[in-house]
Amino acid sequence: MNSKYRDASKFTAAIQAIFPKLMHYLSTEENRELTGLGVTPGQINALLVLYFNDNLTMGELSSEIYLAESAATRLVNRLVNLNLVKRRGDDKDRRIVRVTLAAYGRQLSKLVFERRSYRFNNLARRLSPDERENLVVSLQTVMRVFKEMEKDSQRGNNQPGSNSQ
Repeated sequence: MNSKYRDASKFTAAIQAIFPKLMHYLSTEENRELTGLGVTPGQINALLVLYFNDNLTMGELSSEIYLAESAATRLVNRLVNLNLVKRRGDDKDRRIVRVTLAAYGRQLSKLVFERRSYRFNNLARRLSPDERENLVVSLQTVMRVFKEMEKDSQRGNNQPGSNSQ
């Protein structure tokens, strides 16, 4: 295993060099896959969350798309106006609002999901099985650490200048 990035400063420099390029590539690809569909990246993220977990409460949806509930409500309002989602009260608790995909929203989500699957299948074909495994495990690790850092930040434990590891 290459020990080149064991040093935190070398790791940080490498990540800072890679990240803007990676974000540019992902953003360009996302814009390409949404061309002509009339939806924003934020809207398609919400639709894809519902594609895999339909019938979420507004609270669940806002958590899944990392938006405050008020911002998620505005986003859902726009999606309702575009006939992409439907909103209804919960059968057991009328204070709860549930969001489901409308037929057109399901078609649009499926199309974007298929476009992304095609792109990631192309990526998978260019990686060895070990590289695919390492990439997924590494990304899962990054997400776990980001979640931990977010929890620490919410508790006020992650102050600038602290050297927590």
